[in-house]
Amino acid sequence: MRKILNIGSAIDPLPAPALVPAPSSTSRPAVRTGLQAAALFIVAGHAFAQGVPAATSTSPATEFAAPAQAGVLKLMRGDVRLASKGEAPRPVTSGERLASADRIVTGPDSGVSLVLRDGTTLVVGPSSRLELKDFSFNTTTQEGSLLVALLEGSMRMMSGLVGKLHPETVRIETKTALIGVRGTDFIVEADPQP
Repeated sequence: MRKILNIGSAIDPLPAPALVPAPSSTSRPAVRTGLQAAALFIVAGHAFAQGVPAATSTSPATEFAAPAQAGVLKLMRGDVRLASKGEAPRPVTSGERLASADRIVTGPDSGVSLVLRDGTTLVVGPSSRLELKDFSFNTTTQEGSLLVALLEGSMRMMSGLVGKLHPETVRIETKTALIGVRGTDFIVEADPQP
């Protein structure tokens, strides 16, 4: 059964989900992976602070000139692979472009930040699989939608114009939940097995 969750903001407050697992016999690798993910999320804040191309730019010289272009890979560490629709995952480098339906796969001790055309920043943690199922953004009307599937691992999302102006059109899927986003900065984790 799939659960639907709404992540709140200051305007629409909801209780925050616990980000710390219940006390258990946590192993050192799990703690190390958690610390590495936290470090990646901190670095992502710096990537976000560097700015993104203006969402209203229509110049063909911009890095998002192609209409099917969803975004660009910014910072990365370790083994990061990209699989376009119908293709096998391949290694990528910083600056590569993303399209809707692209899938990002990160290895252990790896991570990547990507910036979408509306300014949304997604930071994908170690040992994660994320699919950009649908992204659309009209630079004239500033309307659009975003559907991301987090298949495994962790991600942090900092909303851009779509999430800020039309939050009802932003969704995050996991194997066990569909999240309707109402906040602007949050973390999602997905276990490989529900």
